[in-house]
Amino acid sequence: MSQFTAELIGTMILIIFGGGVVAGVVLNKSKAEGAGWVVITLAWGLAVTMGVYAVGNFSGAHINPAVTLSFAVIGEFPWAKVPMYITAQLIGAFLGGVVVFFAYLAHWRHTEDQGAKRAVFSTDPAVHHPLANLVSEMIGTFVLIMGLLFIGANDFTDGLNPVIVGLLIVAIGMSLGGPTGYAINPARDLGPRIAHALLPIPGKGNSGWSYAWVPIVGPIIGGIYGALFYKAFFIGEFTSAFWIGNVVVAAILIASLLKELSKENEQSTSKSNA
Repeated sequence: MSQFTAELIGTMILIIFGGGVVAGVVLNKSKAEGAGWVVITLAWGLAVTMGVYAVGNFSGAHINPAVTLSFAVIGEFPWAKVPMYITAQLIGAFLGGVVVFFAYLAHWRHTEDQGAKRAVFSTDPAVHHPLANLVSEMIGTFVLIMGLLFIGANDFTDGLNPVIVGLLIVAIGMSLGGPTGYAINPARDLGPRIAHALLPIPGKGNSGWSYAWVPIVGPIIGGIYGALFYKAFFIGEFTSAFWIGNVVVAAILIASLLKELSKENEQSTSKSNA
């Protein structure tokens, strides 16, 4: 199996299990309807585990452009392969979304909530605040990349690494997934979002393109910074890219905080005027 095919299939498996559990929980008349956040986070962790088991021996199972880019930035992956990996991941994620659509084909017309239908394919914030949402995705992916590098630095019994990675995803979802639904993977969000836009889903509404940049940009920034942070503090390589990353991340954090303070002041003023 080629690395392109492996990344495509691995990412498709990720979305089939991950998008599938969301569909089961949020679509009407599903036997899993209302099962809740714990079920979703556990299934996403298992989705990653299955994807890694399936294709890890062929491509390393990045199944995430943020992983591919982060590893390339710190020299753990060749830049020449980055476009091929990301293309395969996006196609695999799109196809995974299509599979989930057909798996729940009879349920779309029974679900009126457009947001629920879109949630099967892509993420949406619990509170719409683009900068804060961006920060949430950055932090989640920072932890993901750091965790992957931690896991890679330790010796586990053969075959257990995918399970440990899956548990990392569960932990991120349970602890950091609440604000945005923890895309932490540009392909995981963009590929199925495109599928949502193209598929004939009854009463689907819009595909949320105004928000779509957040789960792309956030994971890329957070992932790259996580890799640079690991290299700096665990390997001792304080590169110029690391210091640039500090400035970028600090600027985004400050901007998001100022925006939130501004919103709080506006809310307080409106309450006092009322």
